[in-house]
Amino acid sequence: MLLAGALVAAGVALCALSLAEIEIGNPQLAQATQPLQSSPGPAQQENAPAESKPGGARPTTPAPEPARPDAQAQKEGAKPALPPAPAEKMAPPIQQK
Repeated sequence: MLLAGALVAAGVALCALSLAEIEIGNPQLAQATQPLQSSPGPAQQENAPAESKPGGARPTTPAPEPARPDAQAQKEGAKPALPPAPAEKMAPPIQQK
């Protein structure tokens, strides 16, 4: 019991010393992020996206390619963008008891 009391007293003393050092120490604050800068105006954008029109098709540059090219394109050497899907795994039916 005496040892437990000594450990508690040492902990309280250590906390008191730490708090006193924080109060006395040089309060330097670190800045975590850079200050915000204003974004450039629309006149400064060089590669702006195409203007969209209500009800129209979505503009795309470059044009999208299919993930799986058709048979003619594959014969010409086009490779699929995605690997083939894995085969489905099926277990035998559950037997009724």
